[in-house]
Amino acid sequence: MIWHFIDTKSSSGQFNMELDIFLSKICKDNEAFFRLYRWNPYTISLGANQNIDEIDIDKCNEENIGLVKRPTGGRAILHAEELTYSLILPFTFGLSAREVYNKVSLTLSAALAKYDSKLSSVELENTQPNFKSLLDNPSGALCFASTAKSEVKFNGKKLIGSAQRKLNNVVLQHGSILCGKRHADLPDYLSDKTHNTELKKELSEKTIEIETIINKRIDYVHLSQIIKNQFENDWNFAFKDSTNLIISKFESENKVFS
Repeated sequence: MIWHFIDTKSSSGQFNMELDIFLSKICKDNEAFFRLYRWNPYTISLGANQNIDEIDIDKCNEENIGLVKRPTGGRAILHAEELTYSLILPFTFGLSAREVYNKVSLTLSAALAKYDSKLSSVELENTQPNFKSLLDNPSGALCFASTAKSEVKFNGKKLIGSAQRKLNNVVLQHGSILCGKRHADLPDYLSDKTHNTELKKELSEKTIEIETIINKRIDYVHLSQIIKNQFENDWNFAFKDSTNLIISKFESENKVFS
């Protein structure tokens, strides 16, 4: 199998989501794609079935915050000071969607421990919350207000949030590795400001970011390299750097690069 590595640096929310979908459509049975990326401008992404009316669009426009729909489910995320990953893997690889989710989380956990020893105690959530009941709460619009089974946490707080979708013969998984605190500003951009203070407090109590744990700024280039190396080690393959090839193909077939 050919494993393609793609590093698209910082791009718009539209570009990031469209490229994930594009890779899912072109992925063959004998190849896989792993991508690392960031967001410029900072962007709120909504789950595929989430109502855009939950977001204060005028405030987003005023503060240059992007707004996009994810192809995966889940709830709203403010993509700001984070490193995002996506994995597109054909089912011919032999792992179920649940096994992919768990294996990715274990690999990311090992990578974080190598990035800084203070992250060596990260762990995977072992229970699944009742998402249906959570949606009835004021925090129901916020993805990082709860931790799903096999997601990565530190001292009981969510550090990495991930989501999946099966598309034809592949599984698309992408997720946010929280690096700085800006994700916690999401309640400011909700249409309903009634519970703003309460929701910010909840995010503060339920999430944590790498910079808070290690008390220093993130070296995104170094972190990306460690994650890339850890995937090669844990999944037993060597990446082919296909960044330029994929972007060129994407531009050619979609005429979009924003």
